[in-house]
Amino acid sequence: MSLRRYRPGPGMMVSAAFIGPGTVTACTLAGAQFGYALVWALVFATVATIILQGYAVRIALCTGRGLAENFVARAGNGPMRWFAVALLLTALAMGNAAYEAGNISGSMLGIEAIAGGTLSASAKNWAIFLVGALAASAVLAGTPKFLERILIAMVIVMSLSFVLVYAMTRPDPGELLTGMIPTLPGDSLLTAVALIGTTIVPYNLFLHAASLREKAIDPADLSTAQTESAVSIGIGGLISIFILATAASAFLGQEQNIASARDMAQQMRPVFGAWSGVALGVGLFAAGMTSAITAPMATGYIVREIAGSSSAMQSPWIFKGAALLVVAIGLVVALSGASPVQIIMLAQIANGILLPFIVVVMLRMANDKQLLGERVNTVRDNLIGGLLLIVVATLGFRMIARAIGLWP
Repeated sequence: MSLRRYRPGPGMMVSAAFIGPGTVTACTLAGAQFGYALVWALVFATVATIILQGYAVRIALCTGRGLAENFVARAGNGPMRWFAVALLLTALAMGNAAYEAGNISGSMLGIEAIAGGTLSASAKNWAIFLVGALAASAVLAGTPKFLERILIAMVIVMSLSFVLVYAMTRPDPGELLTGMIPTLPGDSLLTAVALIGTTIVPYNLFLHAASLREKAIDPADLSTAQTESAVSIGIGGLISIFILATAASAFLGQEQNIASARDMAQQMRPVFGAWSGVALGVGLFAAGMTSAITAPMATGYIVREIAGSSSAMQSPWIFKGAALLVVAIGLVVALSGASPVQIIMLAQIANGILLPFIVVVMLRMANDKQLLGERVNTVRDNLIGGLLLIVVATLGFRMIARAIGLWP
């Protein structure tokens, strides 16, 4: 099937999901602290995400089921089934709720950046409530097709905003290319790992597969679906690189003044003009909103897949109820004034537990001829998959260890 007949959407949702406030902030701090030196980490993370999402696409199209359905089915009917269900619901629901709080708070920071100053406490709460209400309204009123269109539109807005800011700061192309050579200057190891961790997000695998299942795409379209996935994720990776390069060009050596993308937006106003701060604020707001919609969507899909195939369990309200619960929890946590750092740490613990497990099961499914027929992994695919497993397992250990204080 040609790209003209294949309606894009699922791959773009992945970009909409991983370019959230955490990614924007991590890229901002990496550029301000280490210049262009960690561009390679974003390149690696983008390629790794393309590979892992490619597994999700292949498994979903060849089996006609989402990842959550396949995980539970593969666990059988004994204790392992309940373990799989408990792990998916606990880790993903907890992780997505934590990320949702960060996404809502991140959108509020974008509003602050657009306004050009720090909002009062009451104004912040109203901004947080507005963002949460917008996310809940999108989930409640929108069909999957409608939500896809919203997300694609916001990715376009986000892309244009960050590209505009990138152009204003005029980064050095030569240094940008040099940054693609792996190096770890100073104490940049944890920052490099953070860049990788904000790009490879477990719930995106479930969101992508569920969206393909929802659209009932023909397995014959596998190549086209994977191409759309790779292009969309590549665009997301470029956005991350633009953010890092912008910070590197404008604020290298001034990291003490930059704690978030909002700070970068406010610092850019006197140097590059008011519109640069507004453009960055719009990008941050869009990044928060896209992730604030996709995290609940992913949870809704997972709960519906786990719930079963009966008509009652496949009701749209199973999807919407689970999604709205995630928005509600995220909104309450964001309004409570909890530290965004602590919120993200909670999400990192959940992801650190879940991601290696997901990759192991996906690799097993990718080698199962009963599931995929002739589309099983090649030797090269397994070597690459094994390398990625080592990386994500190390990443998971690091996130858990740092969150509980065992890693400085």
